[in-house]
Amino acid sequence: MFQSRVSVAILMVIATVLSRILPHPPNFTPVLAVSLFSGAYLTERKLALVVPILAMLVSDFYLGFHDLMPVVYGFMVLSVLFGKQIKTSVSKAFGYTLIGSVVFFVVTNFAVWATSGMYSLNVSGLRECFVMAIPFFQNSILGDFVYSGILFGAMALLNRTVFQTVKQTA
Repeated sequence: MFQSRVSVAILMVIATVLSRILPHPPNFTPVLAVSLFSGAYLTERKLALVVPILAMLVSDFYLGFHDLMPVVYGFMVLSVLFGKQIKTSVSKAFGYTLIGSVVFFVVTNFAVWATSGMYSLNVSGLRECFVMAIPFFQNSILGDFVYSGILFGAMALLNRTVFQTVKQTA
């Protein structure tokens, strides 16, 4: 069983890396979905944390490092912990995906405003930062739901079909 989880983890890392480096709409990636899914289904905590962090690190080597890495990576760790609350609930996966998308948007854009020097450090600058980020948020939330739907939906389907059959024949 552990070997199959490691295989799934390796596949998730590879798929996440590829999804970040191959052409795609800005911010349309499976990073949040993989973080939540790792927390929900990889019972070994270290493995659950390693999957999204390793995927980001490998793809960041290719794409380049940036000043917000501590914020982004910290949020991924938090998302893995959120994933532990999901367990096998598709409705919880939906809720945590929505919450995760919104929190990521708020936290990262606040960090951009506070640290980038691109915006004045007042309410007007903060508002401008968030308004400029809306197109990226649209892609981000869409990607988060598409990838979460694929991961959690596929697992729910497998649980109802393949894994039930295996349990019944055992």
